[in-house]
Amino acid sequence: MIRVLIAEDQGMMRDALALLLGLEDDLEVVAQVADGSAIVSTVAEVRPDVALLDIELPGRSGLEAAADLRGTGVVVLILTTFGRPGYLRRAMEAGAAGFLVKDAPVEELAAAIRRAVAGERIVDPALAAAALNAGPSPLTGRERDVLAAALDGATIADLAARLHLSESTVRNHLSSAIGKTHTRNRIEAARLARHNGWL
Repeated sequence: MIRVLIAEDQGMMRDALALLLGLEDDLEVVAQVADGSAIVSTVAEVRPDVALLDIELPGRSGLEAAADLRGTGVVVLILTTFGRPGYLRRAMEAGAAGFLVKDAPVEELAAAIRRAVAGERIVDPALAAAALNAGPSPLTGRERDVLAAALDGATIADLAARLHLSESTVRNHLSSAIGKTHTRNRIEAARLARHNGWL
């Protein structure tokens, strides 16, 4: 049996995935979590073979959890609504064995789990091509942090306090990110970066 953990914040989607995967003779869903911050501790507790992670989770993203699980022996598959090249690149850099989009049939997901456990990398070919064409994110880690914090429209002073940086440092990072994304302001830069999967 292949033991599977599902991390998905939408209850109906999580339950449906567990039910459908449970119908497979060789798959057993051993844990379900709704919060990204519970992934690592739950993996340590139940020791699944595969962690099926959504990207956008409360507490901690699936991409962050994937990086935390590197070296544990757990095969990580990212399952997301957002087939963005930047997300794919970040998932692979975090050590994920595959990147799947939620609109695929469940039979394909079950087959992908089996293939990933057998050592294959699982990536949709069209998304892989788009990721190669898009290239890497031009943003530094700190620029990503500042842009992600700016998504809610916070003031420079609020961003500085939230990120424990000086206001001038926040302005410098925002200015650099705006230049690198060829946008007019920080809101446009943050939206473009999020759309491309860089945040």
